[in-house]
Amino acid sequence: MAHGKRYNEVAQLVDRDTVYAPDAATDLVKATSTVKFDPTIEAHIRLGVDPRHADQMVRGTVVLPHGTGKVVRVVVFAQGEKAQEALRGGADEVGAEDLVKKIEAGWTEFDIALATPDTMGMVGKLGKILGRKGLMPNPKSGTITFDIERALREVKGGRVEFKVDKGAIVHVAFGKGSFSSEELLANLAALVDAINRAKPAGAKGQYLKTLTIASTMGPGIRVDIPGVLAAAVA
Repeated sequence: MAHGKRYNEVAQLVDRDTVYAPDAATDLVKATSTVKFDPTIEAHIRLGVDPRHADQMVRGTVVLPHGTGKVVRVVVFAQGEKAQEALRGGADEVGAEDLVKKIEAGWTEFDIALATPDTMGMVGKLGKILGRKGLMPNPKSGTITFDIERALREVKGGRVEFKVDKGAIVHVAFGKGSFSSEELLANLAALVDAINRAKPAGAKGQYLKTLTIASTMGPGIRVDIPGVLAAAVA
């Protein structure tokens, strides 16, 4: 794939054979942005698991200390007092059967869906629509709960979900190019620590294999995993 002039310029700043210390890597990911807008910074973590086996599936959530830098639009399926709680908590859209019908009609202008357990009977009808977009409420990701206020606070404040893909890689956005290097490192450390803690019992051998970070349309930068885990402890 041919890259543009700006990409080729910044790519020369990155040594593909070097595994960078975490602070150097977060400095470099900011310096190698190739776009004119505020880029998203992503982590790509290769794991020593076989996702085809249920006992090696890796999935969870983590609250990033400095948020994601993204305005998160949240809908809540709730009724009665829980619907009022959702409105007070800053949900962008709240409803039950009416919200289900709105989504069935084609509306999906949101990033996260939360639901109280008592609404899942009606929300289940949206499986094909929300499942395709990765928006279906799920107890494993903390999006089916009666504690709507806390869930809203977390997802609005920077909670992200991680899940290993078929290639045994986790892809997660953990900040923006406008963040300081220190903020990016704190977020990255929290993310890698959470993934490390989510190590399944069925995983054998080396679990955290490689960590690469990159900005939108920027080159990949390999990062020292023990250094990132040490930053999480610190």
